[in-house]
Amino acid sequence: MKRALPVLVLSIAGLIPVWRYAPSQDTGAEAAAPAPAPSLSSSTGPGGSTSTVVPGSTVDTEKGPVQVEVTFQGDRIASVRMLRQPDHPQTTAAVPKLIEETLRAQSADIDTVSGATVTSDGYRQSLQAALDAKG
Repeated sequence: MKRALPVLVLSIAGLIPVWRYAPSQDTGAEAAAPAPAPSLSSSTGPGGSTSTVVPGSTVDTEKGPVQVEVTFQGDRIASVRMLRQPDHPQTTAAVPKLIEETLRAQSADIDTVSGATVTSDGYRQSLQAALDAKG
């Protein structure tokens, strides 16, 4: 009888993660479709400055797809916008930090946001693809 109680408690503790498991909402249909080639679009803004918008590649992460869109003013990164991101609280908190770091560094050489490592890695990959497409 002395062993029955610890065995029961440990069995229940081992089953809790199984009960709390939530499968990913990603059906995998998007992963099968080939990613379209990045398209560059240019426009002339106020003062005659030319801006170019370049989408990065879609990076499939374990949390969900990540894709950025970079707007360049000449050779400088003027803004970054998330086109696709995982629906996750840590991602939502990390995106502004990633964008701020990108604008400061003017490259994909930025730090990982603590607690959002997977999203940070996907963001950097998509950002680097956009930078490479710009040339």
